[in-house]
Amino acid sequence: METRATGVEGCVELPLQPVADRRGSFLKVLHGDTLRSLGLDLAVEEIFFSRSATGVVRGLHFQRPPADVAKLVWCLDGEVVDAVVDLRPGSPTFRRHAVVRLSPEAANAVYVPQGCAHGFLVTRGEALVGYAQSGLHDPVLEGGVLWSSAGVDWGVDATVLDSVILSDRDAAFPTLDELDVSSFAVQL
Repeated sequence: METRATGVEGCVELPLQPVADRRGSFLKVLHGDTLRSLGLDLAVEEIFFSRSATGVVRGLHFQRPPADVAKLVWCLDGEVVDAVVDLRPGSPTFRRHAVVRLSPEAANAVYVPQGCAHGFLVTRGEALVGYAQSGLHDPVLEGGVLWSSAGVDWGVDATVLDSVILSDRDAAFPTLDELDVSSFAVQL
């Protein structure tokens, strides 16, 4: 399997390989040996799914060390613009972001390394997004970056961005410029 580079060090898009026949289709999202052969370490501790309507933004979320996690994210229904922001001081892509469109038709996933914020905007349908992550959710060490402050080109019309649906928590996150990143280590 060949990965596709993104604008963030260690963050890659993974093309998946769906198999279809007259019965329907089959898609393997996670295969440990394949990930390890690509230099990606993801010992899965939790798997989550979210369902969100068109126009919903979730994120940009992270967990601070020592509870920071790597994630593999994919979209099983609908379509999302997925964004990853590098919060690791000293990283060659510090404060830069990557954007990957995820959908069942694209049959892809994105690997989010530790020390990065992650979020997405639902652009079509009701999106069912899956996340496999390397550590347990820790509400004490979770945080986020205001979705509109990281310079992400969400690839949609400005009128869509003016009417996004956010949780109160996500709307109250600090901007990228306000965020203290001193606890994030470079993990390359």
